Amino acid sequence: MDCGVPFCHWACPIANKQPEWQDALYKGKWRKAYEILSSTCDFPEFTGRICPAPCEKSCVLKLSCDQPVTIRENEVAIVEAAFREGYIQPIIPVRNGKKVAVIGAGPAGLVVANQLNQKGYTVTIFDKDEAPGGLLRFGIPNFKLDKNVIDRRMSILEAEGILFEMGVEVDLNRLPEGFDAYCVCTGTPTARDLPIPGRELKGIYLALDMLAQQNRILEGQTFPKDKLVNAKGKKVLVIGGGDTGSDCIGTSVRQGAVSVLQIEIMPKPPVDHNPATPWPQWPIVFKTTSSHEEGCSRRWCLTSNQFIGKNGKVSGVEVEEVEWAPSPEGGRPVMTPTGKKEVIEVDMVLLAMGFLKPEHPKYAENVFMAGDADTGASLVVRAMAGGRTASAAIDSYLSNK
Repeated sequence: MDCGVPFCHWACPIANKQPEWQDALYKGKWRKAYEILSSTCDFPEFTGRICPAPCEKSCVLKLSCDQPVTIRENEVAIVEAAFREGYIQPIIPVRNGKKVAVIGAGPAGLVVANQLNQKGYTVTIFDKDEAPGGLLRFGIPNFKLDKNVIDRRMSILEAEGILFEMGVEVDLNRLPEGFDAYCVCTGTPTARDLPIPGRELKGIYLALDMLAQQNRILEGQTFPKDKLVNAKGKKVLVIGGGDTGSDCIGTSVRQGAVSVLQIEIMPKPPVDHNPATPWPQWPIVFKTTSSHEEGCSRRWCLTSNQFIGKNGKVSGVEVEEVEWAPSPEGGRPVMTPTGKKEVIEVDMVLLAMGFLKPEHPKYAENVFMAGDADTGASLVVRAMAGGRTASAAIDSYLSNK
């Protein structure tokens, strides 16, 4: 590799060794590439599909000529070859006699369980949902992450001795008894709402109301007609400009929406390069996903003032243009309403404005935390990194106890 100094490794939350495994891949050494990749990443088949790839944003070729190496695609190619060629087989470790409970079967909890299981701990994962995966399974649409990919890995983890207790709601003030240590990986279950006049109208949903239900429907579950969150034949408004909003767009299009509009309170970012966020900052630039390309309109600098209804159902949203100016004290810019208001006609509103960082009780010394439950909402790859950190801390605690 002729990178000079490769920044991709430095930018990766889980410290993947991209130059090393890509060099092995370039030389046709697929098994070696997988061994290097899996030494730092527990589940490359997840990150290779859904990670926003901070590595590529820091790639030498990205910084020099805006043409980064296709690191994420190479990653998923390696792990798929590993499954296809049989490199990935269950390995049952020798047990050390100690038990650990993991609360939450999302990416952080799965990494904690995997790491500790490999070290010989007997690990039980508890989760309130009917199947493991967390937002990987119930938040991310199938067109981005097919659930067979999750099931394939869960079969490996089960064969290696990890115990799954699904459909179990754990009270964090009264953790299950009989374990030497615990790791709380419950994510950020509370979405940010929009408490403006008219919020009680029918047809206004949190993003996960749609996304989780659609994923369950694709798994064969059924819901009463009055409980369905379906965009068929409707004018849909998505409030929130991030990835969750994009997932709502793609799902609405697949359900047969008449039109989809996405609005964002922040200004439209520059295309390709943003001088306000130079490397090594995360580049805040205009992003077009496959869902956007499938059909939607987008607008920026709009705040929502009130929902308007007809016969108890939402029929419009009053929005107002805003302006942003630098704060005299620094930090977040100052937003100023302009008084330019309009009403957008809608039949359905999807709120995709992020999630609130949860508050936790004071835990005993043998209780650890990882992922979004610890940091607040972030990337799957950062949750996985947190899982590795927490598992190392648990191992150190129990080894020295």
